[in-house]
Amino acid sequence: MASRILLIKGKGGLGNRILSAVGGLVFADLTGRLAVIDWRDGSYAPLGTNAYPLLFNTPLTQPCDAFDAVATPVSPPLWTGHLGLTPQAMIEKFVPHSHSSPTGYRRLCTDLARLDAPDDIAVFWSYLPKFGRISRHLRLDPRFAGKSEKAIINDYLARFFTPNSQIFRQINAVSARIGQPYIGVHIRYTDRKIPLEPVKRRLRKKLCDMPNAAIFLATDNADIQEQIGREFANVHHIPKYLSTDGSRLHWPTSDIAKLTEAENALIDMWLLSRCDHLIYSRRSTFSVTSSYLGDMSPAQLDDVDSHSPAVIAKRWIQAYA
Repeated sequence: MASRILLIKGKGGLGNRILSAVGGLVFADLTGRLAVIDWRDGSYAPLGTNAYPLLFNTPLTQPCDAFDAVATPVSPPLWTGHLGLTPQAMIEKFVPHSHSSPTGYRRLCTDLARLDAPDDIAVFWSYLPKFGRISRHLRLDPRFAGKSEKAIINDYLARFFTPNSQIFRQINAVSARIGQPYIGVHIRYTDRKIPLEPVKRRLRKKLCDMPNAAIFLATDNADIQEQIGREFANVHHIPKYLSTDGSRLHWPTSDIAKLTEAENALIDMWLLSRCDHLIYSRRSTFSVTSSYLGDMSPAQLDDVDSHSPAVIAKRWIQAYA
C-alpha cells in the first residue's frame, strides 16, 4: 500500500457527518494519513453509492471501495475484513446497545488518544467532531497550534466541502431572488424537534430591528413550513420533499430521491450561511454548520438553546467523550 489510509465513515444527518468528516480530515493530517471519505450508508445517495464526491468538488480522489476486500489488520480491529460495511451495519453487528451511548463510537473509531497506530488502514467515525479529544494533539502541532476550533473548521470546510457547480448555481439563483437583507431560520421538526415558540418570538423581535428583511426558512416539516408562511410575511423556501408525518427524511430506509434531496439540503444549508442573522438551535448541527460556513459573528447568531443546561452539557460530552 503506497500510503497509510484514514477511512472516514459517515452516519447521521448532513451537519453531523460534515463536521465529523472535518474532524477526521484534521486527524488524517495529524497522523500523516491519506484521507478517504466513505458516505455509502444510503442516507444521501442509494445504499452502496458514495454520496460525498457526488455532492462536493473535492481534492480527494481515492475511491473508498478500493479497500473493501482488504483483510490486513485495521485500527480498530473490529473493522478488519469489514471495511465495506457502514457504521450502522457495524453497530448492529458488534455493538447493538451503543446507539445512544456517547462513548459507543470508540469501538468503531481508531484511538484518538494516539497518533501512531501501526496499521496501514485506520477507520475514523463519530457522530460529531471530537476536537476536545484531539485538543492536545492540536496544541502540539505547529500547523494547528494557536488556531481556534472555528478557524480550523472553516479552513477544512472551504477546502473539502464546496458544493458542486450545479448546486452552487441553484444557491446563487435563490439567493438573488430573496435579496438582502434576510433572516435565516432553521427549524428541525421531525424525529427531533427544536423549541418552536422561542423561534417565533426571536423572529418577531428581530423583524422589529430589521423590518425590511425577508425570511429564508429551512425546515424538514410541511406543517411548520405552512405555519411560518401563514404567520409571517415575505417568507422564502426552496421546493423540496417535506415530512408530513414527523418521520426523518435522510435515512437509509427513506423512500425519497436521496441524491436530489441531499442537494436540496445543501442548498438550504448554504442559504442559511449567507443570511444576515440566523435563528436556530445548537442541538441541530445542520444550522451550526451553516454558521461556520458563513463565518458568522456572535452578533449574527440567535441560538434558542443557548442557555439550555441539557443541550450545553450534551455538546460538551460529545466533544470530549
